[in-house]
Amino acid sequence: MSENVFKVSSKSSVNALAGAVAGVIRDGRDGKVKLELQAVGAAAVNQALKAVAVARGYVSSQGINLTCIPAFVDVVIEGKQRTAMKLIVESGSN
Repeated sequence: MSENVFKVSSKSSVNALAGAVAGVIRDGRDGKVKLELQAVGAAAVNQALKAVAVARGYVSSQGINLTCIPAFVDVVIEGKQRTAMKLIVESGSN
């Protein structure tokens, strides 16, 4: 199982992020793939969730189903500890 971490901001492009997520999922199609999207703030979380929904559409025609598990993680940004939302995205078959 591989793990990738994507940092998402409020200005992240939904389609670009969705393409990156779909690409990681497709590259690891032979095995279970796990990646993580980290977002701080409501606008960034919104972009991350939309990207997961779009990525799910990108890979569904190939028989891949994405699951998304929300959780919290502490991150350090500019020397300050913040709480981020992390979305754990995993692949599976339909």
